[in-house]
Amino acid sequence: MAQPQIDTTDWSKLSTAQRIKHLEIEGYVVFPPLLESAEVAAIKAELDRLPTVATDYSENQRGFSNVQWTDSPCATDLIANPTVTEFLTTLFGDELVCTSCVFALSRPGHPGIAIHTDAQPYGSKIFGMQASAPRLVRVLWYLDDLTPEKSPLLVIPHSHLSLHADANPYTRYLSHPEAVMVCCPAGSVAIINQSIFHANYPNRSTEDRRLLAIAYRPAWSPPIVEVPEWPADKVATLPEPVRRLFKSPNTRNFDFDVPNRPANMASEAPGINPSRWNV
Repeated sequence: MAQPQIDTTDWSKLSTAQRIKHLEIEGYVVFPPLLESAEVAAIKAELDRLPTVATDYSENQRGFSNVQWTDSPCATDLIANPTVTEFLTTLFGDELVCTSCVFALSRPGHPGIAIHTDAQPYGSKIFGMQASAPRLVRVLWYLDDLTPEKSPLLVIPHSHLSLHADANPYTRYLSHPEAVMVCCPAGSVAIINQSIFHANYPNRSTEDRRLLAIAYRPAWSPPIVEVPEWPADKVATLPEPVRRLFKSPNTRNFDFDVPNRPANMASEAPGINPSRWNV
């Protein structure tokens, strides 16, 4: 197999506008470490207590869903991390709705995830109907250093923009000759467009690779059908900044009955300005 291209972007140099451009065009962006080593250690200690379940293809790729309902306060606080939520609010220009919080563990011997998208416009057996939301990003908090040997992120840049049948979001690939490897230190955050083809590489190291994946969508972008509501009693126990993000998963701030020429239409919209990346 050919050696993958490694992303060498200096993520610390990007402005907010440049981060938005990278996410919108390339399909992903990385924030350099937002957590101190002690914070990372505390979160890892919480997550390591959770009873993970193996995937159907490898005992060494494991996960635990709905971390927010567990006794994991440091991990749960990441859902409302100000740096990330302020960026997403600027990106979306809308209220945020958190749709999931999942712990993923790639142990030594993990063979790598199939290249896939998280976008399933009609829902799917794997992702359910939440994945039918037309706009959604997944925020990946890396809790261990990503090295070429330790399950780094794999992305196929621009793949979310393709209109070709090869970009069918239900298709999966074993590998791709133009895949890019993204390595970063523990405490870093990668944000991916749900429609980009991505995966992680095998874990050929002798150490675990831990990840907390948190998904968000703008309030206008609901799934195509109603999905089960969050348990109100559990939502009530969340810290207030996190609780604000656990709005009804069926929140849908749009007008289905919009007429051809509604009254009081705006004459400007900075969020779709061609110049928005140059601010």
